[in-house]
Amino acid sequence: MNISKQIAFIGSFGVASLLMVTGCSKQLHPTQKDFKQYHINKDVQADPTVVSIYEPFKQKMETEMNRVIGHANKALTKEKTPETLMGNFFCEALLWMSDHYAHNPADLAFATKGGIRNDLKAGNITVGHIFEVMPFENTLTIIELKGSQIRQLADYIATTHGQPIAGMTLTITGNKVQDIKIKGQAIDNNKTYKLVTYDYLANGGDNLVLLTQSIARTNYPQRMREGLIEYVSELTKAGKQVNAELDGRIKIN
Repeated sequence: MNISKQIAFIGSFGVASLLMVTGCSKQLHPTQKDFKQYHINKDVQADPTVVSIYEPFKQKMETEMNRVIGHANKALTKEKTPETLMGNFFCEALLWMSDHYAHNPADLAFATKGGIRNDLKAGNITVGHIFEVMPFENTLTIIELKGSQIRQLADYIATTHGQPIAGMTLTITGNKVQDIKIKGQAIDNNKTYKLVTYDYLANGGDNLVLLTQSIARTNYPQRMREGLIEYVSELTKAGKQVNAELDGRIKIN
């Protein structure tokens, strides 16, 4: 049973327990005078019967969460700056996923700072650390946009003071975008480009309605965190550290 299924099982067990309690109490008719508040704290003793049911799954889950999958030689942080180490790492991983899973290499990748929930500290990287970076059920999505729509996306990046990107470079002057390049070439308003992101943004999340107006869209079942776990694991197999550099993909004048 993989880690996602283990978590789902524990959650389902809790729901089932609640339903059992509810079912047993159908014939009871509590009134306000029966109300009593119970405080849950360290003094409450665990029920050995309940613990014996979930403990094997808890131990297996903790073992998986603590499994080391890679190593970072420096912290990948997500400061409130136009370009960040964490954002660059994340979007480079997105480009890798578009090739590895979709076999549909994207021209550029896009995410938002708010969607990346945590930094990666220097040192060993575990499965649990990746869950902290991307705890959501977001899945891989590739959309096709005209160059003119990419310009609108670049305007969004400018007005929000920079967002994570890969495969694209741009210069921002006074919240205005200049010199947009995709894979090193000047953007063509009439050309169609493939952008890899995740379903939340493709659905218009974070005020990105423009992404819902794509020419084409392909959804993939791959969860983002699972893709990140495999990306880091593949780097490790290749003898590489998890790394990122600030390379000026977003410049502010």
